[in-house]
Amino acid sequence: MSDTARIEQDIEAARARLEGTVNELAYRAQPQVIAQRQVQGLRLRLDAATHTEDGELRIERIGAVIAAAVVVVVAVGLLRRRRR
Repeated sequence: MSDTARIEQDIEAARARLEGTVNELAYRAQPQVIAQRQVQGLRLRLDAATHTEDGELRIERIGAVIAAAVVVVVAVGLLRRRRR
């Protein structure tokens, strides 16, 4: 194979790699794909926060979140009453 043919082959291979990279970046930049990644990340974090590595529920954490939510709701209710 001549040097010219090898260089042309190298250029075509580089173009193919570049095209793949550009297509991947265009796909990742789509708003729908970004939103899907965000939702998936939130689900993973929620699962890690509410389940042990064995897959069992972390009752103490769930209870603490519920208690905090109740405190917030009561506080908001009291603030609304006080303003009236």
